[in-house]
Amino acid sequence: MLRTLNIRDVLIIDRLDLAFQPGLNVLTGETGAGKSILLDALGFVLGWRGRAELVRQGATQGEVTAEFDLPPDHAARAVLDEAGLPVEDVLVLRRVNFVDGRKSAFVNDRRVSGEILRDLSDSLVELHGQHDDRGLLNPRGHRNLLDSFDTHDLTDLRAAWRARAAARTALATAEAAIAAARAEEDFLRHAVAELDKLAPEPGEDAVLDARRRTMQLSARIRADIVRAHAVLGDGAEASILDAQRWLEGASDQADGMLDVALAALARAMVELGDAQAGVEAALNALDFNASELETIEERLFAVRAMARKHAVLPDDLGTHLATMRATLDALDSGTKGLKTLAKAVQDAEADYERLANQTTTRRKAAALRLDAAMAQELAPLKMERAVFSTILTAGEPGPDGVDAVTFTVATNPGAPAGPLNKIASGGELSRFLLALKVCLIGSTPGLTMIFDEIDRGVGGATADAVGRRLQHLSLTGQVLVVTHSPQVAALGDHHWRVEKRVVDDLTLSTVTPLDAGARTEEIARMLAGDTITSAARAAARSLLGQG
Repeated sequence: MLRTLNIRDVLIIDRLDLAFQPGLNVLTGETGAGKSILLDALGFVLGWRGRAELVRQGATQGEVTAEFDLPPDHAARAVLDEAGLPVEDVLVLRRVNFVDGRKSAFVNDRRVSGEILRDLSDSLVELHGQHDDRGLLNPRGHRNLLDSFDTHDLTDLRAAWRARAAARTALATAEAAIAAARAEEDFLRHAVAELDKLAPEPGEDAVLDARRRTMQLSARIRADIVRAHAVLGDGAEASILDAQRWLEGASDQADGMLDVALAALARAMVELGDAQAGVEAALNALDFNASELETIEERLFAVRAMARKHAVLPDDLGTHLATMRATLDALDSGTKGLKTLAKAVQDAEADYERLANQTTTRRKAAALRLDAAMAQELAPLKMERAVFSTILTAGEPGPDGVDAVTFTVATNPGAPAGPLNKIASGGELSRFLLALKVCLIGSTPGLTMIFDEIDRGVGGATADAVGRRLQHLSLTGQVLVVTHSPQVAALGDHHWRVEKRVVDDLTLSTVTPLDAGARTEEIARMLAGDTITSAARAAARSLLGQG
């Protein structure tokens, strides 16, 4: 429910604070008094597209603030949650229009885009008027309105649509993958055969490269190592042994002077043995034949050539082989997999078709009930000869089914039926809209409904019937009505008068809440015009039920 509307420096409004109430809120006033400006201001704060410039002449910026109550089940809560905004019981929208054309929007003091405002507005306010192209007059929304009238839950149907789409996507993906694999099948089988024959091993490249380098070095260093081995084995060991024998023979008479030398020679013999063992090990490592080097080089070059061919590192050849083999396995088993996926698509489509057909059947029944309900509503509105029909035709399959829904009317017997927004005249269209809204009452809980001169072109008993239906709508929600009809105004729960005044050569619009006495005068003015007579006051009191 719209609780308050605060307007600052917008068009001919300098400062205006309105506190709306539940029930039927009526705004009246002379033509040009500024009633439409209120709707412009409300549309501005809701993000609707309207006048480009709203700033009052002489002001630097215009600002509109609207405060709404949000009951626990209000649809705006989901919009706030999706936008990452705090969800509270009170929603405050504020929008500023600067004199240079810039605009800023805020939701509960958090800056937001105009798009978020418009998303919120769809769940907060519904505007109806003779030239309204939103809501009820938009054929794209007729199916949703019919479902709302029927209170039809589409959860299962939408889930079936998603499952159908997922199954189709899975099948298409598998088919594309298999088609791509088949295009490369010959190459894959040849490559797998080559790699299987080569049988590359992880780390093999490094091992082969190291062994090759060792063999290449062997030819250059082996001769020196052999000479060193000969010296260590023949000359060095014999010389040390001779020195040990000679010194040991003299040590008895040397009074210990040779003990250190003998100990050093003993250690030298041990170190000499280690040196000989190391040299022999090196010689063994360098011992190979030319054919072995050739074999290693051929293997190394084959591994590296294969890696270049497949644009991978030598150590990744095994992984690459596994990937290609898996692709071939998938290709070989692809026919069976495709059959499984195709069966899943068939099952999903059958489930969707079943639920869509059930929805179509239910919509056809709901359409008949809606047409009957409309016939009952149109009669009191002096349109008993008009025929309202809800037409279902085959449409494109989608999450909400396969039906296209169009509201059509024939305004006179024998006249051709056509779309609601193309056949009815201004006054007729207003009454069609009102009747349709009455039939759909309760479809959007918590919605503020605004009717902008929807009673234009009707009077007398018809205007009274319009007012009573607006009053009926207000029993379950908030209704704001801009009207020139005294019959409608008299049925309001709350009444405001919109008027213009001139202050210091500046035209300003004001809105005044009316008490019982002022309300009688306003309705008398609506009945009589500029000169209010006693008869007009008496008629106003009669309309107000004051006797």
